[in-house]
Amino acid sequence: MTTLLLLIIYLAFISLGLPDALLGTAWPVMQLELDLPMEVAGVLSMTITSGTIISSLASGRLLKRYGTGKVTFISVLMTAAALLGFYLAPSLIWLIICAIPLGLGAGAVDTGLNDYVAINYEARHMSWLHSFWGVGASLSPIIMSQFILQGHAWREGYLTISIIQFALVAILFLSIPLWSKVAATEESQLNQAIEAEATASKTATKPLQVKGVKYALLTFLFYCGIEAGVGLWGSSFLVNIKNFDPAIAARWVSFYYGGITIGRFITGFITFKMSNKALIRTGQMTALIGTILLFLPLPQIFLMSSFVIIGLGLAPIFPCMIHETPANFGKQHSQVLIGYQMAAAYTGTTFVPPLIGLFAGQLTIAIFPPIAILLVAGMLFSSEKLNQINSVKSKQLSM
Repeated sequence: MTTLLLLIIYLAFISLGLPDALLGTAWPVMQLELDLPMEVAGVLSMTITSGTIISSLASGRLLKRYGTGKVTFISVLMTAAALLGFYLAPSLIWLIICAIPLGLGAGAVDTGLNDYVAINYEARHMSWLHSFWGVGASLSPIIMSQFILQGHAWREGYLTISIIQFALVAILFLSIPLWSKVAATEESQLNQAIEAEATASKTATKPLQVKGVKYALLTFLFYCGIEAGVGLWGSSFLVNIKNFDPAIAARWVSFYYGGITIGRFITGFITFKMSNKALIRTGQMTALIGTILLFLPLPQIFLMSSFVIIGLGLAPIFPCMIHETPANFGKQHSQVLIGYQMAAAYTGTTFVPPLIGLFAGQLTIAIFPPIAILLVAGMLFSSEKLNQINSVKSKQLSM
């Protein structure tokens, strides 16, 4: 039963990744058809991400009240309807209206499934789960580009992804009784664990008052800032500063995303031998080496390889950090805190890349590598401070 449910969760994470790269792929033709300025894509992107942040913050209460199965079903239904709305949208105002449920749906399902897997499955499943997100994020641009290359409108691409989402909605609807059965068998075990944690701590602490939470939130903000920043500005850096051909630059940035996806799949097997903390630290050090290589005046092969190294380094960090949440802060707080962590992550995705662009516009895109180094260094510092705090807490509990 739990294996079948895990397969459904994997499918849900593919669906979570499907809409993420659609707007960027379709925008050049969307802009022409709807006669919109280039910067409107940023407005739509921020609308989607703002909805995701809001639903991530509210997801703890929603999940406690309605359960993961129902929240996931409703969330994916919202994204499917929103994508259908993009297909039908006659103007910008309709695109903005549809962007709201697209963001709201993504945040709740992201938090719910991450929390469920963090509590009920081993670390390897969390890494593979986020690898499946990469499958969805890689698949949607392929689907959209095929429609555009064949002379069809971008709308057919959105319609196709919407149909895939509606098919998953049907699967999730049929699986709601399965969620209820599994939840019934696991609820008593979870309650016992929570009671044991409460007895051990002897005090009731609000989630945001737990020691180390702020450093965890900073780690997620820095992580998503560097992940999104490299994806958005890496190609511009190679073309404008290193004189790469745009097609070659785009290819190597795509290898960066491939490094993240493949790295997460491999991480699932490495978790048999290494702890989450060790994988997080190793990944951060690897990403730091990659950003330093990006900064140094080295031959092109080292420069291009740095993108793959950064991707491989980033691969284990996000899923392992999520999986460590119950261990770091207690199962009684994990659902709420994963929501807050997802909100911090989306905040990094939303604001860090535009800030890099702002500095680059005022100065030069050559500042991108040093900023990338600072972001990774900030992530490493925050993560190590969290480890230090948790080490002290463990010693105090054992006394």
